[in-house]
Amino acid sequence: MRAFLFLWLLCVAVRVVAAPPPTILVLGDSLSAAHNIPIDAGWVHLLEARLGPMTPPHRVVNASISGETTASGRGRLPALLRQYRPAVVVLELGANDGLQGMPLKQIRANLDAMVAACRDAGAKVLLLGIELPVNYGPRYRDGLRTIYAGLAGKYHTGLVPFLLQGVALKPALMQSDGMHPTAAGERIVFDNVWRALAPMLGGKAEPRPAPVATAA
Repeated sequence: MRAFLFLWLLCVAVRVVAAPPPTILVLGDSLSAAHNIPIDAGWVHLLEARLGPMTPPHRVVNASISGETTASGRGRLPALLRQYRPAVVVLELGANDGLQGMPLKQIRANLDAMVAACRDAGAKVLLLGIELPVNYGPRYRDGLRTIYAGLAGKYHTGLVPFLLQGVALKPALMQSDGMHPTAAGERIVFDNVWRALAPMLGGKAEPRPAPVATAA
């Protein structure tokens, strides 16, 4: 009996040790795909670096594609949820829809469906909002802003109201296209995301203790 109990405990311990780290899935567009800058300068890579020395470890999967819209992201999401089974999904979509002047009702429906799918899959959600240039007019700009806030309230998700806060209006932090951050701007974007994401990690992500030096 004792031998059986020992083997059972050993099997349980092996399963615990072998359990994969929680996955953070980022689904976005060029703002999350390190557009025109080195990959390791993008905010998603900075997130990986921030989580690297922490316990428990977290895996970051960046499924962002330049040009992604809420419709194409909605189409790709189910397969990503099945493949990676993320603990947290960071949704950064809507900018390309807005720039194309897509109907707000359609944008909201796509984002709503994605948040619901993530929640049904057992994942927490962090919504990253975006602001449009002033030439799109206050009605459309306010409508897009309201979509993110409304969904965050409806589903009790995390929310970054404006991903490029502190960056977008500073030419030195933006690329020549006026739409994408420079490497320096990406560090501020990461800070914007991290402030909202860190509390969603369950308070378990603590810095790993430094290794103790031993005598040779």
